[in-house]
Amino acid sequence: MKPREIKRGIYFVGAVDWDRRLFDSLIPLPDGTSYNSYLIKGSEKTALIDTVDPTMEPVLVNHLDELKVKNIDYVIANHAEQDHSGSIPRVLEKYPEAKLVCTPRCKGMLIDLLLVAEDRFITVEDKETISLGNRTIEFIHAPWVHWPETMLTYLREDKILFPCDFFGSHLATSNLYVTDEGQVYEAAKRYYAEIMMPFRTNIQKNLEKIKDYPIDIIAPSHGPMYDKPEFIIKAYRDWAFGEPKNIVILPYISMHGSTRRMVAYFVEALAQRGVTVKQFDLTVTDLGKLAMSLVDAATIVIGTPTVLAGPHPGAVYAAYLANAIRANVKFASIIGSYGWGGKTVEQLVAMIPNLKVELLPTVIIKGYPREADFGALDNLAETIAQKHKEQGFV
Repeated sequence: MKPREIKRGIYFVGAVDWDRRLFDSLIPLPDGTSYNSYLIKGSEKTALIDTVDPTMEPVLVNHLDELKVKNIDYVIANHAEQDHSGSIPRVLEKYPEAKLVCTPRCKGMLIDLLLVAEDRFITVEDKETISLGNRTIEFIHAPWVHWPETMLTYLREDKILFPCDFFGSHLATSNLYVTDEGQVYEAAKRYYAEIMMPFRTNIQKNLEKIKDYPIDIIAPSHGPMYDKPEFIIKAYRDWAFGEPKNIVILPYISMHGSTRRMVAYFVEALAQRGVTVKQFDLTVTDLGKLAMSLVDAATIVIGTPTVLAGPHPGAVYAAYLANAIRANVKFASIIGSYGWGGKTVEQLVAMIPNLKVELLPTVIIKGYPREADFGALDNLAETIAQKHKEQGFV
């Protein structure tokens, strides 16, 4: 993809990674991603906002060459993570007069991660500005969105917010701006769930922090840009401030069919009581989909057999994921089966201290489910339906 002009003197110079399918050796990327870098030419100075993942370094360099960029005065590092910062050393080598602009905390991280020389840095405080001549750049500190050193960059005269990972989406596309809101909404929600939701209170604070800025364009570091910013701002407000909905998330795994039979019965019992259920077979589930579903859910119920006196490792990972992303669920339970005994419930409960939940009765049975066990599942379904109703979850 060629460099793309956003406004006169402002260019997209990043890279689209169509083929990447795993991020941080952890996060599935079903739709690829992009590493967005932006060049801003002022009447006196030129700035580059973020770089690209090291694997795409030649793309960035070629874009700068195509635009015949002879000098860069400022390389702005909104975030130290290598998918944004990894090509900084090459850019600083190519433009030896350039200064690296970042928060004081980011400076230390970039020295540690990339071995950048200390004399290349300029650190900026919250709301500090740099003039490019006819354009003014303002820096907005946004710690824990999603690392402690993160900042946002705002171009005042053009009303463009460069928010780094804030409002991003892992989505490879040839379109500079959002054209399919449904596709981008899903990708951005997945991104929020996996990366931003653990820092929900910080997201709330930073949504408030930027609400009075006039914004015509949001240019994130991943995914397409937003020329209708209210679309993604509203979505983030819903995700960060919204109450859970009348939804049960049911990640489960079954070895010999007992837990699967319990899950099938339980899903129907909840459905009969007007509760929406999202069921995930952990042997084949895209964990990004599971994370995304936890944005809205009021309850999580984990289904697991007993393995070596404890929960199945697949169920352990589901509990770990829900705890790590600090899902905003209000209730939790566990269902499953065992052969001779174990401590499945105790072990799973101990793994979710970050979830501020009320633990509902569990249904752990011996062997294959019998009539009394189905009765217990009915009781649990009724309890969940009542709890959701009492809380006003719809």
